[in-house]
Amino acid sequence: MKKFMAVILALVLTLCLTACGNDEPASDLEYVTENGKIVVGITDFAPMDYEDENGEWIGFDADMAKEFAEYLGVEVEFIVIDWDNKIFELENKSIDVVWNGMTLTDKVKDAMGCSDPYCKNAQVVVVNADVADQYQDEASLAELAFAVEAGSAGKEIVEGLGLNFTEVAYQSDALMEVAAGTSDACVIDLLMAGAMIGEGTGYPDLTYTVSLTSEEYVVGFRKGSDLVEKFNQFWADACAEGTVLETAKTYGVQESVIIK
Repeated sequence: MKKFMAVILALVLTLCLTACGNDEPASDLEYVTENGKIVVGITDFAPMDYEDENGEWIGFDADMAKEFAEYLGVEVEFIVIDWDNKIFELENKSIDVVWNGMTLTDKVKDAMGCSDPYCKNAQVVVVNADVADQYQDEASLAELAFAVEAGSAGKEIVEGLGLNFTEVAYQSDALMEVAAGTSDACVIDLLMAGAMIGEGTGYPDLTYTVSLTSEEYVVGFRKGSDLVEKFNQFWADACAEGTVLETAKTYGVQESVIIK
């Protein structure tokens, strides 16, 4: 009798687990649709993602993320993440997508479901304009103290070159380090440099010199996510309709860096 009851209990437990399992979304698209929103992991990174005077997230990536959410028929929610923990945040479902001027690297490719590249980029060295003529090639950088964003492509490059560096939370912090004189230089994304430094910006005395890489930006989803295909179709449609170029012009992103 005891053996019979044990078998019955095991069957009941199996059925319960099966039933519970059937309640789980079959795909990322279904998961996002059921939640009624897509959660986008970002950092403060102009001109891609930054807050306006009302605290709303805007920028080239932010605005396109809003368009993608509308395309999916859901709301969008932006969450500021520790860039060094972006893979964990994605796998843990704290966020559904990393969309923040993310450079395609082997690490990103191995850990995420990546979209087709949507922007060209480079990692550039930023220094004070009055000493820029002294730092025009990689060999001239050896004695400089750099500030780099933790977990960024810039950090990987500086580390690979064996240069002296300090990690900061955001690329914007790296710029502040150079402006304040606490670091000699920083390595940031070309798109950010174009928007944030030089005449008419908040950092008129800074400029960029050496370009260390040639890169591409991608949007990152969970490994195997069906949202990758949805994004690629969305991007192709948005390019054809002119939405991408219109948004790029709004935020000073050059047409030449857009991958259509």
